Amino acid sequence: MARVARRVAAGIATRGSTGPAATVLRASGRLARRRRLRADLLAEAAALELSRGREPRGLVAAYAAELTCADECYRAGAAGRAADSLIKATRLAFHRVPHIDRLSSPLDADPARYLGPLRSSSAAHAVAAPRGRRLPAAAPPTGRPLRLLVVTRGNANFLPLIISHYERHPNVELRHLDLAEDAAIAGVLDLRPMIEFALGGRPAYERDVERVLRPHLDWADTVFVEWCTIAAAFLTLIDPGTTRMVIRLHKYETYTYWPHCVDFSRVDDLVFVSEPMRDLTIAALPRLTGANAPRLPVIANAMDLAAFRRPKRPEARFTVGLVGMGQIAKDPRWAVDVLRRLRSRDPRYRLLIMGGGFDPESSAAARHYHDLLARDLSELEPSGAVHRLGPVDDVPAAFTDVGVILSSSVRESFHCGLVEGAAGGAVPVVRDWPCFARQPSGARTLFPADWVVASPREAAERILAATADEESWHKTGQAAADHALGAWDWSVVRHDFDRLLLRQTQGKARR
Repeated sequence: MARVARRVAAGIATRGSTGPAATVLRASGRLARRRRLRADLLAEAAALELSRGREPRGLVAAYAAELTCADECYRAGAAGRAADSLIKATRLAFHRVPHIDRLSSPLDADPARYLGPLRSSSAAHAVAAPRGRRLPAAAPPTGRPLRLLVVTRGNANFLPLIISHYERHPNVELRHLDLAEDAAIAGVLDLRPMIEFALGGRPAYERDVERVLRPHLDWADTVFVEWCTIAAAFLTLIDPGTTRMVIRLHKYETYTYWPHCVDFSRVDDLVFVSEPMRDLTIAALPRLTGANAPRLPVIANAMDLAAFRRPKRPEARFTVGLVGMGQIAKDPRWAVDVLRRLRSRDPRYRLLIMGGGFDPESSAAARHYHDLLARDLSELEPSGAVHRLGPVDDVPAAFTDVGVILSSSVRESFHCGLVEGAAGGAVPVVRDWPCFARQPSGARTLFPADWVVASPREAAERILAATADEESWHKTGQAAADHALGAWDWSVVRHDFDRLLLRQTQGKARR
């Protein structure tokens, strides 16, 4: 039956009918008696729809079927085969099409339902099981500087101010370890053996990890891991000893399998850049509130906002700025909708876009959005209504041409570009990020109420009112700048980092 279903589905798919082809495979998978065959057929059906940029109708059932195979292998002691199935299941569950290359994610709508099979999987539980630590993290040293180890794996975009601050700090000795650049670690750092080891296989792997990590852990008093991805999972494979472990999560990680591979019982603090991301991550990972959970502080991104306080050019009043189109979640088409509404009232308004675009070849879903956006821009750019700057070296200087800063995103962890624009005196207009609509926190709890709008129409009305005349524009922008600098400038936020990294709070309270 499976052979026939595959042959029929292949014939249908060659005619471009992906949906019906996937339906045939799903129906056959549901009828399959063997678990392995069922998982394969459901995965093939999901892969067909993902290849066309669609969220598969049976995605949860498909990854759940693969988890059933992983659990069966795990119970039988076949750690290698269990690891293969678990990796396959999680890569399916966290495929970029439903989470990254669309304007919504099933995690936003109902994380408990979407992640239900993962939460009930015995193999998944074993990977992130709380193994704890023999000794608690030691108190900060006396008589010598605190040894701070900053760990990254490539992306250090949000670290320059933090690293610069602690390089100059008289009570800190700083080292930066990039796992991708350390040859010994890079030779061991791999998901497959990490998962197999956590499932009870490859005992020699623990010795390899100990060999490459222990010298760094023994040197450091505190380890600060940037991004809750492979580096975080890797460093929690072994007992950190008395070294304090701090991990920072931004946004991307919550939409991946990596936090589900981290042993948080070995983490002292899991830092978030905003309450909305903390709330969503807790909803996705309820074990973050358990007895072995880390503290969950919120500290804003490190930003030199004072550098953005520069005089505006007079023509900036009618320029709406948008920083970044590198992700579909930025939803620049929403900004285009706002611009059209503005120009229907006053053709002097224009949209200035800074930063590069996203890769349309990452998936069919990304290509579809890219094509729609390209059509929008081709209509507006020839008249000068839209101008794309591309990557900008001197962002504060570029902001002197921006009178309104727009956040058109469906979700953000914090949105540095918006806050930088506000600090420069641009009128902030923030879409009420729809991906957080079911949460108690979101754009309306992160920013002043008058910054946030519910629709393109409201956005246009706020812009028209705030820029109606020079006085109103300057007054609104000045109030925004004062708020941004007082709340999020590095001169303020650095004290939060000092409290986090240079002192130790007793206990593991949630907040």
